[in-house]
Amino acid sequence: MTLSTKTALSRARACIRTEMDALKATAAALDEEFAVCARMVGDTAANGGKLVFSGVGKSAHIAQKLAGTFNSTGIVSCFLDPTQALHGDFGICAEGDTAFLISNSGQSEEILRIIPALKRFGLKILALTSFADSDIARHADCRLLYRVPREACPLELAPTASTTAAMALGDALAMVLLETRGFTREDFALRHPAGNLGRLLLLKVKDIMRTGDRLPLITADGTLQESILAMTAAKSGCIAIIDPRTKKLAGILTDGDFRRAALTGNNFLSKPVSKFMTRTPKVIDENALGVEAMRLFEKHKIDDLIVVDKKARPVGVIDGQDLPKLKIV
Repeated sequence: MTLSTKTALSRARACIRTEMDALKATAAALDEEFAVCARMVGDTAANGGKLVFSGVGKSAHIAQKLAGTFNSTGIVSCFLDPTQALHGDFGICAEGDTAFLISNSGQSEEILRIIPALKRFGLKILALTSFADSDIARHADCRLLYRVPREACPLELAPTASTTAAMALGDALAMVLLETRGFTREDFALRHPAGNLGRLLLLKVKDIMRTGDRLPLITADGTLQESILAMTAAKSGCIAIIDPRTKKLAGILTDGDFRRAALTGNNFLSKPVSKFMTRTPKVIDENALGVEAMRLFEKHKIDDLIVVDKKARPVGVIDGQDLPKLKIV
């Protein structure tokens, strides 16, 4: 088989555009029923129930992925193989759960066979399908309907745009509920303890900050020269300025502040550091997550971040140059 670069790129772009059309159509068609589904799933979680995802073929893969997504966002979920369900796996179902049934046609025989048992166990049924008048949709308590003008497959056979739209709609429901339920970064971190993602999310500021000899400190009545010497000794790009009486953070002096001070005239080194410091520096609590520090660096375009305790006393500093080494960025 010979395939030119031009033809390959043309066909690939056409496929992606077709799937984009399905996403646009699905987004445009969303109505009040989406909110009904969100409330039903939210009530299930709030009352201690779980989501039971089921599907066959490609829909089974979508069901398993969505179950994982909802689990990671704090809503207990599992996958139920419809064939195995008929041979004992209904044991995972309980009254108060919601069955999340996925079928593009809404006519999957295996799914239709388990609906009576799901209702008998007292589960609510949510159908994720593209056909509102299908049998699965008619038996459901609420429906998530996606729109697929056509599949990306040139034979109109392989599920492509339909699987993309189904997955996106399920993800949309998960994200709406995540935000509605006030799910936090810390909640997410607790559910992702392994691998680089877990490491990044679980790191606290106190785990990565510079302390001791690497944290330069000086009182506000110290001189600029003393400040620069302390910064140099600590190999730091900044120094925390503290109130001589309360020991609370009074400001910060950075390399940039020092260069600007040098432009003020002779004898600038003997002047009080308080004359040149930034009085309202960005700070972060020592118990905050490392990713929160990263967000401050990105948002405010700063190079250094002073870490304070609950009494607003400096206890550490994060140098922006440390973040790549720690694999936070």
